[in-house]
Amino acid sequence: MQTLTLALAGALLVLNGAAAAETIYVSNEQDNTVSVIDAHRLAAVATIPVGGRPRGIAFSAHSGLLYVAVGDDNRIDVVDTKTRKVIGSIPSGEDPELFALHPDGKRLFVSNENDNLVSSVDLEKNSVLGTVQVGVEPEGIAVSPDGRLVANTSETTSMLHLIDAASLELLDNVLVDTRPREAKFTPDGKAIWVSSELRGTVTVLAREDRRILRRIRFAVPGLRREQIQAVGIVITRDGKTAYVALGPANRVAEVDANSFDVRRYYLVGQRVWHMALSSDEKRLYTANGNTSDVSVIDLDRQEVVKSIPVGRSPWGVAVAP
Repeated sequence: MQTLTLALAGALLVLNGAAAAETIYVSNEQDNTVSVIDAHRLAAVATIPVGGRPRGIAFSAHSGLLYVAVGDDNRIDVVDTKTRKVIGSIPSGEDPELFALHPDGKRLFVSNENDNLVSSVDLEKNSVLGTVQVGVEPEGIAVSPDGRLVANTSETTSMLHLIDAASLELLDNVLVDTRPREAKFTPDGKAIWVSSELRGTVTVLAREDRRILRRIRFAVPGLRREQIQAVGIVITRDGKTAYVALGPANRVAEVDANSFDVRRYYLVGQRVWHMALSSDEKRLYTANGNTSDVSVIDLDRQEVVKSIPVGRSPWGVAVAP
């Protein structure tokens, strides 16, 4: 009886935090939909039809709108989270994959995979301000916390491109590990983390001089090195912890962001791609493409507490209050 009581108390703790009031949005690449998950019930409660092949997804606290990159339709759909309907679209260039919102909430930077460009979009005017030629197959994209710098990765060129956010001048090209996927600034803006899918590594570079601070490698007992493919990266607001999705390894690595040591691995669904933290950073939500579900990791308890079925090939995750 005592064991049952403790288990029930633990379950209530999972549901009683600030995260329980949130809504989770998941882009389903093969279904052309976005799944809506109630964070209190930890269940999918609605499905929103969007354009073809949705991947990148983000919620804007400035506008209260959800943005979804729909690559097959060469645009970004705009979703009203109250009505759960697409209310408009944004021009983006060919085959948008990932995008990043500027801290001022007025601009959006898009990786256009097919034409090797990064587009800068004015959200108020709903128009492309300009483009920057980058390497082949651009994907990962991030804006520095101070809003001055854009970081973009090109998969085939294996480079990190640094762009002036205001002038759109290409400032630097830095060679990184093979097939880089995600780029992420640390909260203090002093470093950039870049994941490598084929090498299964994360390269951490200093923002100012681009020197490599550390190359983080991952090793999961029982798995071959080629099964470990680093993709999505999430860093906590205090800059102390990072989470790295390891693709077909079906693991998320928890990394000490100061020492760069791997603390632990979480076993999640198959082909984990992108992730999002709850607002209180007590949960991590992962999109698992091959099992078509979302894993919920309780970070205090250091365990996966739920698997939530969604649409086919979930790709990106966004969290909104």
